[in-house]
Amino acid sequence: MLARQQELNTQFHQLLDALLLALSLFAAHSLRFYGTSWLDLPYSIDPFQNYQWLLVVIIPFGPIILDLQGFYQSPFNKTLWKSFVQIVRTMFYLGILVSACVIFLRLPLTSRAVPLLFIFIATALLLLKERLLVRRLRRRAVRERVLFAGVPQDIAALEGSLTTEESMLLQVVDRIDIEKRPVGDLVEAMHRHSVSRVIFAAGHGQLNRVEQAIGACEVEGVPAWLVANFIQTAIAKPDFDAFGGRPMLVFRSTPDVSWAYRIKGLIDRFGALVALIVLALPMLIVALGIRLTSKGPAIFKQERAGKNGKPFVMYKFRSMASDAEMRRAELLPFNQMRGPVFKVAGDPRITPLGRWLRRTSMDETPQLLNVLKGNMSLVGPRPLPLYEVEKFENTAQRRRLSVKPGLTCLWQISGRNQVMDFSDWVKLDLEYIDRWSLGLDLKILFRTVPAVLFGLGAK
Repeated sequence: MLARQQELNTQFHQLLDALLLALSLFAAHSLRFYGTSWLDLPYSIDPFQNYQWLLVVIIPFGPIILDLQGFYQSPFNKTLWKSFVQIVRTMFYLGILVSACVIFLRLPLTSRAVPLLFIFIATALLLLKERLLVRRLRRRAVRERVLFAGVPQDIAALEGSLTTEESMLLQVVDRIDIEKRPVGDLVEAMHRHSVSRVIFAAGHGQLNRVEQAIGACEVEGVPAWLVANFIQTAIAKPDFDAFGGRPMLVFRSTPDVSWAYRIKGLIDRFGALVALIVLALPMLIVALGIRLTSKGPAIFKQERAGKNGKPFVMYKFRSMASDAEMRRAELLPFNQMRGPVFKVAGDPRITPLGRWLRRTSMDETPQLLNVLKGNMSLVGPRPLPLYEVEKFENTAQRRRLSVKPGLTCLWQISGRNQVMDFSDWVKLDLEYIDRWSLGLDLKILFRTVPAVLFGLGAK
């Protein structure tokens, strides 16, 4: 399915699903408080006003989570079971959001039957809509008449890469070899077949011929699409943008600005604020404990490398003696980490209370302030001191600086101190960057909880 058409279809389905989720909530409330009247049992009606706040959670986040589960991808190939699993997972995550609102924001939810009925009704309606619309799309799909132009081997490679949906929606009416045939043949083929677009597949050696052919398409008013794979990259993904009124072909090897990435920022700020409120008393007790058991301030401040290497001041509860930085040089021969990072097992600079703080990760909690300030994210590569970043062995390691550093990451849930080679640490960080999604962030956050509670990999 062509990208723009797929985007419009997805937006339409998201709006429709938001409406179905809202209707499901109305139906669940009505069924709970009005549907049992035939039993002639005494009951009190809880007005819908007490449940209106659920719409604020369900309407925006329902379609977003469905999208994260892949609900809107490959509609022609999906089985009913796969759609059902995606919907059930969405209901699970919605349940977590609703529970968080009830617990932390004290929002009213007097009847548990309403959200339970909502889950069943919404699942049934979404499945029914999915099946009916997919069948309708299959019956009424109009194949778009397109013309392929370029070099035969490049055209064949492009056709072989088409997905099932794209093949179902496209009718290739002709193929023009622009190396051997004049531009006039292309124009004549556009007239004869009444094509809606011309797709060019050619290498950089044929750019002059492609430019002439695109000029002919421009005169005819037929959209021209150019396969932009003549510049090969191993990691970066090509995209188009505009700068100074000029079209730009952009190669990105990091997550692009998107709604999902903006939602990540909102989750960071909201999550950090809630965590600071919940942990305010324990953090105060820890701060007092540090001041009473060792000399020096409770908070340790250090310049770390942020996004793109920009320095920022990171906060931690002090877990070492106040002269730890001055004693660092004498411990360098005992460094157990291969690479620029410094780690020593049984570090003598760590205080008794500091060992407990590190084992429970309580020493990291002041970094929630960094998240709230926007220096850090809840999930991302761990920030390193500036002097360690300066010792990176190769430039590829700096790509871990291309996103905001985080409180937790794949390294954090993979045994932390059991990873003794910095190159392995970097591999985990780059894997996170290349695979980033909101779903991956949520998985890492959920796996961080047991890692912290049971001290997995912490020393």
